[in-house]
Amino acid sequence: MAAARPTTVAYFSMEICLEQAIPTYSGGLGVLAGDTLRSAADLRLPVVAVTLAHRQGYFRQHLDAEGGQTEAPSEWQPESRLPQVPQTVTVQVEGRTVTVRAWRYEVRGVTDGVVPVFLLDTRLPENSEFDRTLTDTLYGGDSRYRLCQEVVLGMGGAALLDAMGYGEGTQYHINEGHAALLCLHLLERRLSGRQPWEASVEDVEAVARRCIFTTHTPVPAGHDRFTGELTREVLGDRAATLDSLKLWEGTDLNMTRLALRCSRFINGVALRHQQVSQEMFPEFPIGAVTNGVHAVTWTAEPFRRLFDKHFPEWRRDNNYLRYAITVPIEEIRDAHRASKAAMLDEVERRAGVRLDPRVFTIGFARRATTYKRTDLIFQDLDRLRAIAHKVGPIQIVYGGKAHPKDDNGKAMIRRIHEAGRKLGDAVRVVYVENYEMTLGHLLTSGSDLWLNNPMRPLEASGTSGMKAALNGVPSLSVLDGWWIEGCLEGTTGWAIGDDYTLPSDPAGDVTELYYKLERVVVPLFYGMPYKWGEVQRNAIAINGSFFNTQRMVMQYLQNAYVPGSGADSLLVQPTA
Repeated sequence: MAAARPTTVAYFSMEICLEQAIPTYSGGLGVLAGDTLRSAADLRLPVVAVTLAHRQGYFRQHLDAEGGQTEAPSEWQPESRLPQVPQTVTVQVEGRTVTVRAWRYEVRGVTDGVVPVFLLDTRLPENSEFDRTLTDTLYGGDSRYRLCQEVVLGMGGAALLDAMGYGEGTQYHINEGHAALLCLHLLERRLSGRQPWEASVEDVEAVARRCIFTTHTPVPAGHDRFTGELTREVLGDRAATLDSLKLWEGTDLNMTRLALRCSRFINGVALRHQQVSQEMFPEFPIGAVTNGVHAVTWTAEPFRRLFDKHFPEWRRDNNYLRYAITVPIEEIRDAHRASKAAMLDEVERRAGVRLDPRVFTIGFARRATTYKRTDLIFQDLDRLRAIAHKVGPIQIVYGGKAHPKDDNGKAMIRRIHEAGRKLGDAVRVVYVENYEMTLGHLLTSGSDLWLNNPMRPLEASGTSGMKAALNGVPSLSVLDGWWIEGCLEGTTGWAIGDDYTLPSDPAGDVTELYYKLERVVVPLFYGMPYKWGEVQRNAIAINGSFFNTQRMVMQYLQNAYVPGSGADSLLVQPTA
């Protein structure tokens, strides 16, 4: 006798990293979304996901010899890869009827669990030329394009799930504010023939009982905001519901505030980010669920084999990674040497530069934008040369895209190239273009040290260092985001600075960065290889076993998806 069908969780995200060949992501938010779904499939949870097809992708990055970035579309055709679902729906955009179809991708777990992902697509002949482009480009276009796109994601995605038969018990997990208009769809469905002005606070609370909201952005400028004039043009009569329920922020539509108002469970993505978010939105109760990464996906093959040998249960239950503390140091060092060799081979293939596998290699790869301070290590080239000369040779591998409209981010990439030319063979620097899933996997697993030095408190969580930890790569990082929770000084890695509560001090961070490299990190790498191996092993056992999406999804399950009813009610039960 089959168990009753459990409640479905519908996970909405503007970007989801599904696989290398499907360029429907730009960076950390999309990778986090993909890892979340992979762990949901591993746990056999009744989760479905909604995103956009992004036929033009984010972009392919090309860097010239000076580090100048140019962009080209990263095109793909979902019809050549995925089956189309039979249902189509329509949404109203600026008074026009826009037809939305969807393609189905299946995320398969380490067991027999499957999470279907529906990629919304408006490239249909019955739509206008403009409307056909609404699901083409990730984070492209102007405010009008973005709001129209978010109507398709939130309202179109919710309508599609209705058409596919997902019932009244469905819970909606809004991953960042882009999909917040699904709340408006749920409000309208609840009104069921009543006029917008008849909506009440009770209607909002009824919708909120079905919504979970995760915010990822610790600065006000990062939250989508649209003018009232534009919102009324795009939504038409539907804006009346926002009027009657006072869901505006002044005269603007703030997508984050809409999601906050219409959700019963709200969380930031690290403890520090929760504190920052609570200060930004003091009228809403905000909790914390620290991000993670999907362990099997981001563990390099040499370490997968090592873990399979010592604790094969780790794929099913990431808690077993804790037992890495018993793995012989030399076996960890051997696995790391193999991972490093694979990374250096790929760097040579892509960049034409052969780096020395014996040299201490720093990895730094993430979105190139001002607050990440990608070029911080180059503030004093003479000091860096001196460290490499006196303590031990250093080489640095970079990756990361700047948003096409981020001139400051592009300038940062050029400065890194310039610094590399000035340093020459004293400190070899390679910037590998077109950072994506495969390259990210290689860099986080093959570097000797993972460097991260954002301006505090602007790193909501950060996940690249978590991927590194799974592969025995310790971090040297500013105390922000997840590293406040993950840093055990000298045990799992090292901190730049010692008090995350103090205001950020750029000059102090530079001094501390050079000090740690010169006096602590590089001497340990070259002078005490067994002690370095212990730090590698601790990174896996302590950080890898906790900062994974299996633990993260279980926290959502226990605290958000089925509050007050027992987490096991959402677990898929075997049939009798």
